[in-house]
Amino acid sequence: MSARTVHTLTGSGIPLSAHFTLPAEGAAPRATILAIHGRGMRAGYWDAFTPLATRLGHAVLAVDRPGYGDSAAYLPEGQNLADQAETLRAALKEHARTHDLGAGVFLLGHSDGGKVALHTAAGGTDAPPLLGLDASGVGYHYNPEALHFPSTLGGGATKLNWGPLGLYPRGTFQASRALLAPTPPRESAETMWWPRQFETLAPEIRIPVRLTFAQHEAWWDLSETALQAMTTRLTASPSVTVDHLSSSGHNISLGHTATAYHLRALAFLEECLLRR
Repeated sequence: MSARTVHTLTGSGIPLSAHFTLPAEGAAPRATILAIHGRGMRAGYWDAFTPLATRLGHAVLAVDRPGYGDSAAYLPEGQNLADQAETLRAALKEHARTHDLGAGVFLLGHSDGGKVALHTAAGGTDAPPLLGLDASGVGYHYNPEALHFPSTLGGGATKLNWGPLGLYPRGTFQASRALLAPTPPRESAETMWWPRQFETLAPEIRIPVRLTFAQHEAWWDLSETALQAMTTRLTASPSVTVDHLSSSGHNISLGHTATAYHLRALAFLEECLLRR
């Protein structure tokens, strides 16, 4: 069986709680997946993904982002997305001192965690080698209906975050309460500026990128024009792929189609390993 531990990373002196799972039977990891949760969630968002990844020989480091989990006491206002990425890069560097990363680090991000993953990929070269980036639920331009940016915990974002309730297994919404956490103020304050941020960081991303959007994704403008504008800004990436997942809502990894999405993400990781 795979060995999962409650783990603490340290990034720039900030303790970050995480779930760390190694491949079965103590095998050396083929790669390490840094799984980054979305707004108002915790690392447990990736619990269904981890067993699949470890069975394929990868280590999974599902982290509570800066401002969530153990770091919330140290960062009561949280950090903006760029600072979160810097903290995660420092934590990865420290983690690599004592753990085998395999061929490198694969970034897996959802929603605001996908934004942080994109910031992380665009950052400096002082972090361990990055293999690729798979992001779900993060686009370029917001859907006009989402521009009021409702509170996740306040219930105003139910339609945006979930879509039709039948897309999720029975009991999902009760169980997901354990995953919820307040969104740090600094993270919330910069939400509206994401399109401008993406325009700045996109040309600096030099690893393969895969973007997945749910059929019932309501946060983002998913028109062909908007998606083409997003992908064409990733000028330094060796490959950019856009995938659409039917019968799914924004929180893909909690829905009925979670396994399909996770397997596609892991297939993309295999392509990144072959490319490397």
